[in-house]
Amino acid sequence: MSQKYNTLVEEVKKLSVEEKEELKFLIEKYLVEERRDEIFKNYQESKKEIEEEQLEFSGDMKRLKEML
Repeated sequence: MSQKYNTLVEEVKKLSVEEKEELKFLIEKYLVEERRDEIFKNYQESKKEIEEEQLEFSGDMKRLKEML
């Protein structure tokens, strides 16, 4: 881990319980937002692939493994 990260962890340890809970809430919120953005980006890419007829669907497990 980087020195910056270690310093951050040490500073977090010094926070009050309330501040730590608030920080935890904010981090969880940011993680949800990042995941939501990632899902939306994947949706947009898939939509584009469908429009360009590049997206392939299959219910065959063997074919799905090959597509990976």
